[in-house]
Amino acid sequence: MIRKLKSGEFRIYSRKVDPETKKRKNLGTFDSMEAAKKHEKEIQYFKHH
Repeated sequence: MIRKLKSGEFRIYSRKVDPETKKRKNLGTFDSMEAAKKHEKEIQYFKHH
């Protein structure tokens, strides 16, 4: 899940909520939406291979 921050950056959060903190894990912050989408694809590939 990618969200835009007030600073204009984009942050990737985990899809599931962490049971300990009841929040989503921060998986990285990027300057552009394209960079965030690229990294999210890499994360999904790594999780399933």
